[in-house]
This record gives sequence, structure tokens and C-alpha cells, in this order.
Amino acid sequence: MASNFVEELKWRGMLHDAMPGTEEHLLSGMQSAYVGIDPTADSLHIGHLVGVMMLRHFQLAGHKPYALIGGATGMIGDPSGKSAERNLLDEATLRHNQNALKEQLSRFLDFDSATDNGAVLVNNYDWMKDFSFLDFIRDVGKHITVNYMMAKDSVKKRLSAEAKEGMSFTEFTYQLVQGYDFLYLYKNYNCTLQMGGSDQWGNITTGTELIRRIGNGKGYALTCPLITKADGTKFGKTESGNIWLDAERTSPYRFYQYWLNTSDEDAEKYIKIFTFLTKAEIEALVEEHRQAPHLRSLQKRLAEEITTMVHSQEDLENAQKASNILFGKSTSEDLKKLDEKTFLDVFDGVPQAEIPRAELGGGLDMIGALADKTGFLGSNSEARRELKQNSISVNKEKVKADYIITDKDLINDKFVLLQRGKKNYFVLVVA
Repeated sequence: MASNFVEELKWRGMLHDAMPGTEEHLLSGMQSAYVGIDPTADSLHIGHLVGVMMLRHFQLAGHKPYALIGGATGMIGDPSGKSAERNLLDEATLRHNQNALKEQLSRFLDFDSATDNGAVLVNNYDWMKDFSFLDFIRDVGKHITVNYMMAKDSVKKRLSAEAKEGMSFTEFTYQLVQGYDFLYLYKNYNCTLQMGGSDQWGNITTGTELIRRIGNGKGYALTCPLITKADGTKFGKTESGNIWLDAERTSPYRFYQYWLNTSDEDAEKYIKIFTFLTKAEIEALVEEHRQAPHLRSLQKRLAEEITTMVHSQEDLENAQKASNILFGKSTSEDLKKLDEKTFLDVFDGVPQAEIPRAELGGGLDMIGALADKTGFLGSNSEARRELKQNSISVNKEKVKADYIITDKDLINDKFVLLQRGKKNYFVLVVA
């Protein structure tokens, strides 16, 4: 017997809307549902995670999840929530992206085909690529009126005065293509439910309409709220762009820091959405956090759970060690274990100076390193004074005025970290 998927979403704050009868349908036995994923990059970002978590909860409830890579729709561009048309992709790029996305999805979904409810990856390009335009407008287009399509919020917004560029015919037909996906999966995989963000409601219900009119069947729709941040800034975005699941695009350290830095209000919401902790565990954590908010136990647990899930336990431990470099006690050994990307992420925004590698040949004296060659301190006399007061460190270790920096001090054969006091950092880049 399947557990109550809709109830699970409700207490986690992951249910925005559901078509009448959806909960009863899911309780009647194992069902199949899908979430569409945009393949415009070869990595998911955390904006995709809500849909992926919904699929995982769906599978845990005993149902069969389908992850649909929107290869065909990725060639068009979805108008929902967008103010401009997006770039179109070629097939080779789409295939590459699909393979990379499946790899990431397998961290969340069980693709083991030996089980009845093993997850399945499909790509709508596979059934759309041989569909001629004439066949499509004859077999699909005639069943949906323009009046019906124009009534959708996503279309209305793009046709309103706010959107200067208007809307192309290509984008206007997007809901028909997505609707056809639902019909295709319904007919070929007995998929009766489509899930997505609340901005997808119009596209999803076009699919249920096609199932009713062409498939003579019943399709269901379920959406989750669009994730927001309490301060009004966009969830999943930083000044440097998206927070990606791919470690090459967003290092585990930066990923960990994103969740660690969430506000109390957001952490209480996110821990329900982005972890698989039970209701009892979450309630205990929330209470603990309210008793001592300065300890940030909620943010720490959220960051630990999601970093381990997306990356690994080892990546989490490395991210925590990297965090301690700035905010806690750490050693030169800890610094030297950092890879270049993490080092640059940890010291992002810290002043730097480049020195030629030849300067290290005979060793670089501390006055040169602090002032003369770098400008870290204002003058040679200030450098002498700080050294005398024992406030200068090289790679986290205190040094005297007679210390000489050599290539043995290099981190990643490239960097030396200088420090005055506890909080003033400076990076020497050896080129």
C-alpha cells in the first residue's frame, strides 16, 4: 500500500495546488508521475531541487517517478516566468546535458529497473523529433482552442504591456508541446500525474485537457510553491550566479556556505523541503534553534544534510575545514589541503598581489612580502612594527622579521596567505 504522498508534501510546505481527486488517485495504488527538467545546462542548480525532491518523495511513497528531460522543449523556450525568449540548443549539446543530468539525478532517485517503481529518464526530443509540423497541428493543435491558450497566465503576462518584446509563435505553442508530452507519457507509460512549480500550472492543465480530449482518460496536476527568500532576493542566486550541483561550477565549499548563511526564517522552511529528516527530527531541531538561535544549529544541520546528499560526506568535511580557515582555528596543513578552486572561493574578495616566480628563487623577505613588493601594508616601517608585535602570519603560522618565504610555502604551487591579526588577509599569487 502506498503511503500518503500528498500529506507528506503538505507538512513540508511543498504543496501549492492539486487537481481535485489527486490524493485519492495516489492512494488507490502505485501510480506514475513526471517532472520536466530544462536541459539548457549540463548540471542542475538548486532551483531544480524542489522538483527532484518531489520525485524522490513520490518514489519513497511507493510510486514510480519519471524525470523528463525537455530536449524538444529546450529547443523552444518556456514562456512561464520568463521575460525574454531563451537560447536554443543543438542535439549534440542536448545529449551531453542529458547524460550529465542523469548522473546527478541518480543521487536522488533509484533508477534500478529491477524494482516496480524504479525511476525512468525520458527525453521528449525522442518522440518529438519525427513529428512533422502538419501532423502536429492536425493531431494535437485542433483539439485546443486559441481562446483556451490565451487564457493562460504565462501567455497573458508576455502579451501584456510590461513585456516589450511580445511573444513569438514558437513560444506560444510551448504549452501544446508540453501538453503533448503528458499525453504521450499517459498513453505509453500509463503516467497519470504531472508535477512542477506553481508557474507551470497552465502548461500542466493543457496536458490534462489533451488526455481528456484525445486520450479519453484522466490526468492529474500537482504543483509546489515557487521557493522564495524572506529578504525578497531570489532563491538559488548569488552575485556570482546560480548555485549549481556540479562541483566544477559551484565548489562544495561555496555550496555549503550558501545553506549555512540562510536566515533563521528561511532555514526553518528549507530544512523541510531540502532534507529527508522526519517531522519529529525537524520539530526537535526547530525547538533547539529557538532556544539558542546564536548557535545556528538549524542552518548547520541543513547545510550538512544537503551538502552530503548532493556531494559526499568527504566533501562536507572538507567544506567544514575550509570554513574553519576563516572563522576558526586551522593550521598551515589545513590550508595546503585545499584545492585551488576552494582556496579561491574561501578567499574570494581578499586583496591580492602577483609576484614573479623568480622572486622566490632566493627567497622573499618579510618586508618585501608585506610592503615593498605587495602593498599589503602601507610602508616598510609599518611592516617592521607589525612583525615586532608578533601579529603577522604566513599560511596561518606566526612569523618573525627574519622569516624568508620560499617555494615550500606555496599552496597549490601558486599561493601564499599573509595575515595581520585575526581578520586581515592578503593573498600572494606567484606567477
